[in-house]
Amino acid sequence: MISRRHFLKIGGLTASLSGFTRGLFSQTGNPSPQTALENLTAGVKPLGPEDYQARLEKARALMIDHGIDGLFLAGGTDLAYFTTVNWGTSERTFGALLNRKGGTVWVCPAFEQERAKELVPEGQEIRVWEEHENPYRLVGGIMSDLGVRTGRLAIGPSTASFIFYGLRRDAPSLDLVSGSVVTEGCRGTKTAKELAFMDLANRITKLAYREGFKSIREGMTPRDLSAAVGAAHQKLGASGSGGPQFGSSTAFPHGSRAPRTLNPGDVIMVDGGCRVQGFSSDVTRTIVFGRPSDKLRKVWDIVRKSQAAALAAARPGATCESVDAAARKVIEDAGYGPGYKFFAHRVGHGIGMDGHEYPYLVKGNTLKIEPGMTFSNEPGIYIYGEFGVRTEDCMVVTEDGARHLGGMEAVSIEEPFS
Repeated sequence: MISRRHFLKIGGLTASLSGFTRGLFSQTGNPSPQTALENLTAGVKPLGPEDYQARLEKARALMIDHGIDGLFLAGGTDLAYFTTVNWGTSERTFGALLNRKGGTVWVCPAFEQERAKELVPEGQEIRVWEEHENPYRLVGGIMSDLGVRTGRLAIGPSTASFIFYGLRRDAPSLDLVSGSVVTEGCRGTKTAKELAFMDLANRITKLAYREGFKSIREGMTPRDLSAAVGAAHQKLGASGSGGPQFGSSTAFPHGSRAPRTLNPGDVIMVDGGCRVQGFSSDVTRTIVFGRPSDKLRKVWDIVRKSQAAALAAARPGATCESVDAAARKVIEDAGYGPGYKFFAHRVGHGIGMDGHEYPYLVKGNTLKIEPGMTFSNEPGIYIYGEFGVRTEDCMVVTEDGARHLGGMEAVSIEEPFS
């Protein structure tokens, strides 16, 4: 894992992060809840070559630490993270071989070479295989040329199994190991720039919800509300959505297929997000169409206190499972236990370029939290046949605690955005 001192040097998680974020917001317009909807991403600068070079340098350092000679990444988020190349997956092996000795080497179907040249950074080698040839022997040949014919080749964790088994069969001299220690070791902590993107993405989603909630009316469908939230995201400069549930369907943590229209007194739960420069938001708000019952208000308040307990527990050196335990204790002490009976899921997941990614805040995960790690914070209480309540914000762990991304935290069931 990256050291605390080195992270602070390259990330700057307190004053420098807040300054970077303010600068980003000043470029895109004031994103306060009172501002009319405008494109908040128009002035955001993407990551530059120096950012990708820093990622590769960190990956190589981790490879050295763990005795790994090469890392093969097929199409997917890991590939885009390290190389800028977005490439879908298919039965034809395509990918990048990162290594400790030189530049990235690409493995590509021959008929896709010209398309690959449009995407692969200039100066990087592309080796091709024809339709009748074996791409796994090509990978083995690259490793041999690097002087590690019998070296340790790490495989990206999202790589299709047929590639793994093909390499094991046709490049048997290589010692195949999991690449997660490199990919997760890099992606698990975020830089100041990445956090600024996530701050803005989470703010945009909250503003979009606030705007979408203005359209709530009797007889509307979840699809109607989702469309309003999606349109607001678009105006704010991001492609995003919200997945609403009404009434007793909110007791299903990820929703019910039962068709519903909105009636007075119904609970409304919306869960969704967007992306800014490839980095995700994930926000849930629970409100009510009309006046909340005493029971609903009580449950909402318990969930909010549970979220606050998780935020307070998330700090450097704490274990991932301790954050889940802190949130769960509040809910169990209020009578909604034991275990997963009403709080049916972990308190949070890692988030970044993927909506759900390493690491996870769940019982049994003794990984110690580091500054720069980002998680969802989403406790909930689900009572089948009645309603469910979940409040979710993303949070970043700082040097001395944690904070929610995007501001606009929920205050009460009537005031879902501060």
